[in-house]
Amino acid sequence: MLQALVQWLAERPVGRSQRNMKIRVKLGTSDGIEVDQVDRGMGVSGVLKGDRGGQLLLAVLALAAVLVPLLNLAVPVSSPWHLSTYTVTLLGKYLTYALLAVAVDLVWGYLGILSLGHGAFFALGGYAMGMYLMRQIGDRGVYGHPELTDFMVFLDWSELPWFWHGFDLFWLAALIALLAPGLLAFLFGYLAFRSRVTGVYFSIMTQALTYALMLAFFRNEMGFGGNNGLTDFKDILGFDLQHDGTRIGLFLASALALAGGYLACRYIVQSRLGRVAVAVRDAESRTRSIGYRVERVKLFVFTFSAMLAGLAGALYVPQVGIINPGEFSPLNSIELVIWVAIGGRATLYGAVIGAILVNYTKTTFTGVMPEAWLFALGGLFVLVTLLLPQGIAGLFARFRRSPPRSTEAVV
Repeated sequence: MLQALVQWLAERPVGRSQRNMKIRVKLGTSDGIEVDQVDRGMGVSGVLKGDRGGQLLLAVLALAAVLVPLLNLAVPVSSPWHLSTYTVTLLGKYLTYALLAVAVDLVWGYLGILSLGHGAFFALGGYAMGMYLMRQIGDRGVYGHPELTDFMVFLDWSELPWFWHGFDLFWLAALIALLAPGLLAFLFGYLAFRSRVTGVYFSIMTQALTYALMLAFFRNEMGFGGNNGLTDFKDILGFDLQHDGTRIGLFLASALALAGGYLACRYIVQSRLGRVAVAVRDAESRTRSIGYRVERVKLFVFTFSAMLAGLAGALYVPQVGIINPGEFSPLNSIELVIWVAIGGRATLYGAVIGAILVNYTKTTFTGVMPEAWLFALGGLFVLVTLLLPQGIAGLFARFRRSPPRSTEAVV
């Protein structure tokens, strides 16, 4: 289904006599796009062909999926090899951040759209899952109401808001976690792209969207918990969220989502649609002039990226135990861009490296000097920009003695 959709989006509405027209786009070899590559139902091996970083990433994820549960559940607490449940939760959170960074890299690195609104898509997915988790509390809340959540009872609400109905079903909450950010991105992107809003103007608009949503979710009458958000979750799918086994399950789900999201993004960037997207990034006017539906390509990639961000948010919330309007903060979206820039733009695996590295540093640094973290993050970004313009992924390419070189991709 994805293959058919990708092929349809990359088609040009031109006559048969024009089918042999080609455009050539300069790419780095780090993109892993072959000159003579065509879409023929690529399997996993085909998607990862030439992507050493991606192969290593998936190998590390597979190893972690085996070792983390063993070190947490099978190794005694008294052993120095025991992995605490807190560490498992922290690793799971890092993996959701990595998936979010991959979503940002897809739209920024390969389409050239600097979105400062992906924090909003992440938060929307988180709120959808948070609503499901709140409905699971039932009469175990502070006020003991079997249907209304604690904040609704506190605000003297007499009935459940209409948009909360159905969120006692996990499948519906999971579906909304994907569709809500996807629909918002589709509507926003449709209006912006058909008006040919690009560059810094698009970035400012996405930032304004994020800020507007943050202000809206802070209001109690919106029905999402106001400034306190949603918290005090008890269980998910009948499993206690505080149980070690549940935490392991969430970690494995995050690892699986990251692997699946990475493979889906690799499939897109290696497909004909991906090559058209890179052409749009490097020469939008030329790509449009030869017949490609530029707005259609932008809209699909932007919407798909938003849905990945929503999935990351849905996996994030049950692991951290809270979702509030602070997740909509424009600063969060800006920080996402820094993760990708540090890891290496237009590599996908570099985004994963940047997200995990920056957040691990943040966890360590804020434990020592929390007030100085933003200064340290800014300094790290400046240093990477000056010394490693291609990010950490570019540094790995140097170590392999095969730095990214110019390659022509035929679209």
